[in-house]
Amino acid sequence: MDDAALAAQLVTEAASLAARMRSDGLTIGHKSSISDLVTDADRAAERLVVGTLARERPADGILGEEGAAADGTSGRRWIIDPVDGTYNFAAGMYHWCSAVALHDGDDVVLGAVAHHASGTVLVGGPGRPTTRNGEPVEPLRDRPLAEISAATYLHPAFSTDDTVRLPWLRAAARPATIRMLGSGSMEMVGIVTGELGCWFQHSTPPWDWFPGAAIVRGAGGAASSIEIGDRQWFAAGPVAAVAEIQTALQG
Repeated sequence: MDDAALAAQLVTEAASLAARMRSDGLTIGHKSSISDLVTDADRAAERLVVGTLARERPADGILGEEGAAADGTSGRRWIIDPVDGTYNFAAGMYHWCSAVALHDGDDVVLGAVAHHASGTVLVGGPGRPTTRNGEPVEPLRDRPLAEISAATYLHPAFSTDDTVRLPWLRAAARPATIRMLGSGSMEMVGIVTGELGCWFQHSTPPWDWFPGAAIVRGAGGAASSIEIGDRQWFAAGPVAAVAEIQTALQG
């Protein structure tokens, strides 16, 4: 099985397991804040992915949101987000997904995202055109930021922190409209499928960044980061829009 097929299998099975567990009733805990949730489904889905990788790619490293970690010997690493959008997931919403990415030590080479509610699986990367359920997606059309929506997030805890708030406000003033939906990988899926225009956020962990960044790049878009003060900001979408976001963030 090649890497793309394996990635699609991993996210499909993880999302299916999480959905079944949600229908049976979840055990919910908190991590860093009242809104930073973890459920027994997150942990079970991560264990499922890790178990499959141990059989199929034993030399590869792993990094999972829920704590799975191994260095491996191949120089490659699988990055796992068993449930992206856990707050939505735990609340009974459908804007959540399972996501993985494969990183070769220099760059992300592949990402896969499964949206269980719609039965949609996207797979792609910088050197592999993105597909949706096996069919190639349309390349992203390069459009200016003022003509498109931007998905983003500003946690209430940062609303009074000027190192975050001021760059965010500068960037948020540029798009046609703003959306906050609560799942970075799902929002980057939205860019690829045409439901959203672009995305930006600060301090994004690797499991929230690499899967979506890979499929955006596989669709001909840009996905890059920039340091503003002591914060790293991430942006994905059409090339021109990402450049505009970065300019706005810098002020």
